Amino acid sequence: MDITKQTTMGDMLEYDRGIAVILMQNGMHCVGCPASIGETLEEACMVHGIDSDAVLAQINEYLAQNNK
Repeated sequence: MDITKQTTMGDMLEYDRGIAVILMQNGMHCVGCPASIGETLEEACMVHGIDSDAVLAQINEYLAQNNK
């Protein structure tokens, strides 16, 4: 799966639950909230005042390391 800023939180977490750790480390503790499932990564980062490019880079680095 190609994760982008337009990928929904629900799709990302369904693809790899390990992404939740990255999101929580960046201050998004609402990972389990039903309202967040339909938000895109960009929307969720904007709500929390977080740089979506930085979080996306961390997610893609994590996925690259775990899908070797």
